Amino acid sequence: MADRLYLSLWYPNFRLESLPAALTGVLRQFSLVGGKRVAAASAYPINFTEPPTYQRIYVDPAPTAAFEPAPIDPIPGASDAQLEAAVAEATEQLHDDMAYEFEMRWQLWALEEPNAAYSRLDDPPHGAGAQAHDPDFDPDSDPDDPAFHNPDTPWKLRTHTVRILGFGPVFDVAGYEQNGHLLIDFGLDTPWVLDLPLDDQPLDQEAQLHIQQNVEKLLAFTLLIEKNCGISSRLLWTESGEPLAEKLIARLQRVN
Repeated sequence: MADRLYLSLWYPNFRLESLPAALTGVLRQFSLVGGKRVAAASAYPINFTEPPTYQRIYVDPAPTAAFEPAPIDPIPGASDAQLEAAVAEATEQLHDDMAYEFEMRWQLWALEEPNAAYSRLDDPPHGAGAQAHDPDFDPDSDPDDPAFHNPDTPWKLRTHTVRILGFGPVFDVAGYEQNGHLLIDFGLDTPWVLDLPLDDQPLDQEAQLHIQQNVEKLLAFTLLIEKNCGISSRLLWTESGEPLAEKLIARLQRVN
């Protein structure tokens, strides 16, 4: 059964005033492995049952020509500036009972249908040519992989939404003591373990390859945070409590 996957981050001597810088740092690390820009930002008071007091959707630029990929960064150096501006605007009213949420996107291999993470927005459709029109499409995503060019393979690169949240100290009754000063919601863990029945049919080599590629991207993001964000601890966990590593081992052992 599909499970939700999270990464909790804690910082030493954390203060509310440190939250914008911490968020910007994590968004910047994500931009190295995924989309370069914030897709949406929101601010929630007290807890998530309350309507947002701030919300902004960032509209992606249109492609310059049919079937031509839109540039990830239309203006050189605009990525960091956009991330910093999005965080500064969302956290302009910085309160200890607020949570600040930023949505970003990355490309992961999916089997037949996209299994995108939960988003407060609807992701754009992924029909024919959708990759070419997706400004967050990564042109360096395994271009030599046969599945990248093979229209008959059930494996496709799909856009998935990642939610990066920062919490004030009294938001949801000081929930960050359990969930982290920052929480990264990757959505369903399907891209890493596949939601397939445990029957007698093993995973084939193509499935193993793409699961491994998705895992490598997840690990790269996690290691970038550990190296560059000054955290004191981190925890990768699932909603059910079942360790992701055990689920990965169970899947990757099912290979022809």
